[in-house]
Amino acid sequence: SIQESEPPLNSNIAAFALKAKVIYPINQKFRPLADGSSNPSLHENPKQAVLPNQVVETSMSGSLGSLSQGDKEDCSSSTSIRSTTSDDRFQARAFLKVASFPEVLTCESFDVKLCLCSLTLKDLMLLDTELRKEKHVMFIQIFKIHLMDFHRKKKITDDLLKKILLNQENDFEELQKQLDSRLQNTEMSGAHNSEFQTLEDLERREREYSEHVIDNMEAFWKQTDKAQQDFLDQSKCSSAKATKMMMDLTEKMIAVESLLSESHDLQAMDIQERLFNWELMVKMIDSLKSSIPEECKGRLNTVSNILDHLTVKNNLSVRQKEELLTDLHKAFWEQLAHYSNECMQQSKDLILERLECRAKKKEEFKCRQEAEQESLLSKTFLTEDVHNFLKAYHELIEKHWQAQWDLEEEDDCESTEAVADLYKELYSKASHALAELVTDLFLQTLPAVTSLSVRECELLKEEWQENLVPQLEKWENHHQRRWKLFQEQLLQEKELWMTEYALSAVMQKHLSEKQEKIIQGVVSRLGCLSDESVSYILQKHRLLLCSVLRRLTFRRLGMAALARMRLSRKKSSLQELREQHTLQKGSSLCQDEDQWQLQKAVESHIREEEEKLEEETQETNLEFHQQLVTEIQEALHFLQQHMEQVIGQTLLQYARGEAKKKSSDDGQDFKERLVESAVESVYGTSNNINRLVQNYFQQLGKITEGYEGKKLQHLKSLQAERNERIRLKNKENELALKEKHTKGLLNVSSTVHQRVVLQQNKILAQFELQQQIRLESLKQKLLGLHRLGTDLENQLREAEQDFMSELAVLARVPLTVKKKPSKR
Repeated sequence: SIQESEPPLNSNIAAFALKAKVIYPINQKFRPLADGSSNPSLHENPKQAVLPNQVVETSMSGSLGSLSQGDKEDCSSSTSIRSTTSDDRFQARAFLKVASFPEVLTCESFDVKLCLCSLTLKDLMLLDTELRKEKHVMFIQIFKIHLMDFHRKKKITDDLLKKILLNQENDFEELQKQLDSRLQNTEMSGAHNSEFQTLEDLERREREYSEHVIDNMEAFWKQTDKAQQDFLDQSKCSSAKATKMMMDLTEKMIAVESLLSESHDLQAMDIQERLFNWELMVKMIDSLKSSIPEECKGRLNTVSNILDHLTVKNNLSVRQKEELLTDLHKAFWEQLAHYSNECMQQSKDLILERLECRAKKKEEFKCRQEAEQESLLSKTFLTEDVHNFLKAYHELIEKHWQAQWDLEEEDDCESTEAVADLYKELYSKASHALAELVTDLFLQTLPAVTSLSVRECELLKEEWQENLVPQLEKWENHHQRRWKLFQEQLLQEKELWMTEYALSAVMQKHLSEKQEKIIQGVVSRLGCLSDESVSYILQKHRLLLCSVLRRLTFRRLGMAALARMRLSRKKSSLQELREQHTLQKGSSLCQDEDQWQLQKAVESHIREEEEKLEEETQETNLEFHQQLVTEIQEALHFLQQHMEQVIGQTLLQYARGEAKKKSSDDGQDFKERLVESAVESVYGTSNNINRLVQNYFQQLGKITEGYEGKKLQHLKSLQAERNERIRLKNKENELALKEKHTKGLLNVSSTVHQRVVLQQNKILAQFELQQQIRLESLKQKLLGLHRLGTDLENQLREAEQDFMSELAVLARVPLTVKKKPSKR
């Protein structure tokens, strides 16, 4: 019906609504049905309390209890247009907090979509927790396997082994406690009522949860690095073996992240598929709920038509007809309310019993699963068996997850079937009760208040039954078409979700390739590291990037669910409009002018609402996308900081090695002994030693002058090459961009925006080209200067060694200097 707070769209619709009698006086106790008969509202029954902060509105999946109170509008009698204008308080509207799907089947006055999506978020959070726990266990086991290998080779003591492993486990437990504490604070903040939650609270919790988990991820990787460093500091293994162990650990953890990512993708798709199955099951129950009052109203309307016919034939007065209908309606709706309350209570008891049984089974599963995991972890694995361990443990975890998943799915289906059976029983009771009331009306009441014979009343009852047959067929066809429309809409949502998932995969691939390119550029510009060090840096980067991307995938899935929740109200209203219009259009073959005008108005209204929904969808997606980009930047900032530390430590290790090597190459002890011997020698005079020093200084001057000349020539050559390369590349680029730009301008459909994009691409291409040439030039300059510096160092060392040899000969010191070829 058209609500009073919303003005009618136009006079045609208002006229039709008045004609269909779907706008009722506020103070009228017994509302007339579409044909003019009465429908008792039973206002004496208390209405359900409004939830905290809730916007008062009738839910699509309205309960039979509200129908019995007269709150249900007769949607089958006409195509009603409801405003789908988004309410500013929608995000602050409370809806029931459910922990499992069967609870949804017994809830009243709530938005089903919100509850189902909140369950999806709960499943994603549980999956994230399980995968994070699996990663922690795998790291400890891999670390333990490597430590045991060192222990067997007597590189570390038994006490040190136990101490390192115990510290690592304690550190991980502390990390988990900190995360649990922060998540608990997030859960409690803003929760004024433990039974209900708002979309606003849910979005805040999801955002804070993501922040806490990223912080935990950062702390985890720092802790693993600290554990490795502590081991290296306390063990007696060489630097080469330590580096090999760190590279092995990194390689194995990359394999772990690969397993977890693959598992996450498959199980996330299962979670999404489960959501669609839930919607199907809820729709089936909702269809049963709505079919009972709809068909009962139709049966009452058939009685009303027969009484109208008797009134026309003057067998009944109008007053008598109204009294009979009022008594019949009141008696029936009271009985239906009683049966509905009874059915609802039985459903709640049934679901409560099933949930208790499920909890017991899950607890039994958990005990068995923990025993199986402990049994596997207690086995001894060698370093060459690490991959076998990873595979075996991951398969065991997946088997446990699948067993729990199958248990819940089976219970969901059985619970739905059980509740459906209760509503089928309610339908049977309602039909039987109505049949008895109608039989009493025709066979007892009518003969008493009219001059009709019992036989004539029996014929009227038979006529009522005959008229029901085509009506029942019509209702059945109506329900079938409505179910088909719902399935089509669900299929469209599936396709949209698959598209979003594919786009997310493309975005991740682009991000991964971009990050890989960045780290490759950084490492290549360093230039001085060994292949082994470069390999370790790249592996470490890939490991952290895998972890970051998997975390962001979880966040994107959560945001997609939150976006669906935000748009659920408008989508549901629009889908209801489409459904009603399609059904009304299919059932009306012959239309008069008013009906045709009404359909045109409805179609126009649907198009307007579709445009509003599209606009709101884009705004919502943009808001969540910007939020995701911000979180990606924060996560990548953590990645950058961590990699800076890794690269810094690698460079520091390299510098220490070079300093140690240079110190050993300098032969400082030999120099000191030569000086002492030359001073004490009687053969060295002031003149010949001064002449020797002057010759040495002249030689150093020539070497230095030659180096400066070669350096200047190298820089000039590089500058000339760079200028020539820029000129040629700019010429090629300008020709290509000019051709592309001309094609864009000549295109008739080319817009101002497209031309601006072309100009931006031109500028960006030139900038990228200049950056590439500049980086290449700097690299050549660095390599050239490094080569010249190496030559200079070698020449200086040779001159120094010649000087020391001549000095030793001059002073007749019986010492020789061993010339060492440069290792650089």
